[in-house]
Amino acid sequence: MPAPHPPEFRRRAVELAREGTKPVAELAKDLGISQSCLRSWMTQADTDENGGSATRLTSAEK
Repeated sequence: MPAPHPPEFRRRAVELAREGTKPVAELAKDLGISQSCLRSWMTQADTDENGGSATRLTSAEK
């Protein structure tokens, strides 16, 4: 199993994905991560920013 990416890397990847200048698949490839990984980070960032949801925990709650 690969080592986890640092939080700063994850935050920046999510920022770049949200800018929308590149498709998520292309950005993920450029960053050396899977598309599903990047989408998962984006979903978690949305959950964290919205204070959680009925179906997802925030990072702090985890």
